[in-house]
Amino acid sequence: MPQQQQQRRMFAAALLALVFILAAVSTTEAGKKEKPEKKAKKSDCGEWQWSVCVPTSGDCGLGTREGTRTGAECKQTTKTQKCKIPCNWKKQFGAECKYQFQAWGECDLNTALKTRTGNLKRALHNADCQKTVTISKPCGKLTKPKPQGKFHV
Repeated sequence: MPQQQQQRRMFAAALLALVFILAAVSTTEAGKKEKPEKKAKKSDCGEWQWSVCVPTSGDCGLGTREGTRTGAECKQTTKTQKCKIPCNWKKQFGAECKYQFQAWGECDLNTALKTRTGNLKRALHNADCQKTVTISKPCGKLTKPKPQGKFHV
């Protein structure tokens, strides 16, 4: 019997310790102040409107563009941003417009030109780009087929 009594006392002590720990945790949690949620500031500032990218030198590479927005309480209504115009893009359609071109068409013998069409793939900085464009180039020299066979001297 003394062994059972000792086990009951240990069980009671463990149960009492558990109750004490739970009480301490709950009062600690209750004492914490909840942080007030940050109120989202409502701004009357409009969206940034950007000019086209103007290269620093030449017609491609690094450059700058100007941004403006409206609003009575805006801290900043104009700013300048660095930009880059890829040098491999077709500048005749806008320096910020990238097109995916189809294969060149057959040579038009009347005009000696061949053409191909490009579909807009990407517009940098929300540029206003045409959806499809067509380009032409000279056909080049019309080559005659080379004779097949060997010549003997």
